[in-house]
Amino acid sequence: MIAIVDYGAGNISSVKKALEHVQPESPVEVTNDPAVIATADKLVMPGVGHFCRCEGLNLNLRPAVLEAISRGTPFLGICVGMQWLFEGSTEAPETPGAALFPGQCSKFPSNVKSPHVGWNRIELCHESRLLRGIQDGSFVYYTHSFRAPMVEQTVAATQYGGTFSAAVERGNIFGAQFHPEKSGPTGLRILENFCAI
Repeated sequence: MIAIVDYGAGNISSVKKALEHVQPESPVEVTNDPAVIATADKLVMPGVGHFCRCEGLNLNLRPAVLEAISRGTPFLGICVGMQWLFEGSTEAPETPGAALFPGQCSKFPSNVKSPHVGWNRIELCHESRLLRGIQDGSFVYYTHSFRAPMVEQTVAATQYGGTFSAAVERGNIFGAQFHPEKSGPTGLRILENFCAI
């Protein structure tokens, strides 16, 4: 069973439909129940909106999610869900991230339009299970005002107001700043790859 972590950050229905499309034989359950999270085969945490939405996650679901990750459950964070994997964000300094990757997420500089909405290329940085079979320079769909820093675990980057992490990966932990569920065949391939891990 694939559990989609519902912490009130939105964009859940399109993620659920995309996962059901690429993995029709596996049930996909939207949940805010720690017991369901604890027994899931895989976890997906989408999110659109302000980083302060993670406060609800931190209050109710953080221990269950982190315990599942520590046991080796594959985890995919999307957009704000990926940003939560870092130490935090200047968008909501009082709301901590999971600190599974180093650094703070920050706002785009004033010399580019923000939010960053639309299609942009990814530049592959390292070998990646999540991005297996994805061509360097592939287009993916973004909608965000804050971005994650480049780190050692960055497996794909995007250029927009500088270079930022498009995707990160370490062990069973994966993150995509873009929206694979809205990124056409490329995004569906990425979700297929995650489901196959």
